[in-house]
Amino acid sequence: MKERELVELCQQANNSARKALYEQYAGRLLALCLRYVSDRETAEDLLHDGFIKIFGVLDKFTWQGEGSLFAWMTRVMTNIVLGYLRKNAVMNRMGRLDDEPDAYDEPDEAAVERVPEEVLMRFIRELPTGYRTVFNLYVIEEKTHKEIALLLGINDKSSASQLVRARALLAKKVQQWLDCNT
Repeated sequence: MKERELVELCQQANNSARKALYEQYAGRLLALCLRYVSDRETAEDLLHDGFIKIFGVLDKFTWQGEGSLFAWMTRVMTNIVLGYLRKNAVMNRMGRLDDEPDAYDEPDEAAVERVPEEVLMRFIRELPTGYRTVFNLYVIEEKTHKEIALLLGINDKSSASQLVRARALLAKKVQQWLDCNT
C-alpha cells in the first residue's frame, strides 16, 4: 500500500491501516528510539507512546510526497524520546566521566569502515545519555548546537562540549576494537 493511501485510511481511523502503518515503520522507529535510550524495554515503551501520539495527531500531517510520512513520524518520535529524557532529568546528568580522554586521535576513516555497523551502533548506545543524545542530534539528525540547546534546555557550549566528549569516547572504543580485531 502506498504511503498516501495508508495515511488517508489511518486518518479515517481504519484499524487495519493503522496496523499496517505500525508494521511498516515500527522497526526503523524503534532503531531511532534505541539511538537515544540504551534500554530496549524503555525504547519499546517510547515507540508505543510515539505511535499513540502519531495516531492522535495524524490529522495534522500534510502530505508532501513519498517519504514525507516517515520524515514526519521521525520528528514526532524524536520529540517523544527527547520529552522522556527531559522529564526524567536525564539531560541534567551529563557530567564528565573520569576515564574520558581530553584529547584524542580520530581513527583513520578507512579503518573505521572495517568496523561493522552493529558494533558502531552499540558503541553509540553505550555512550552516557547526554553524550549520546547530543551526538545523535548533531551527527544523525544534523541539528546545530543552537537547535540542540533549545531542544534539550542546555546552552550551546554545553552541546558542543558534549559532542567533543562523545566523539572522544567513540574514537577510543573504535581504536580499541580495531586493535583487537585487526
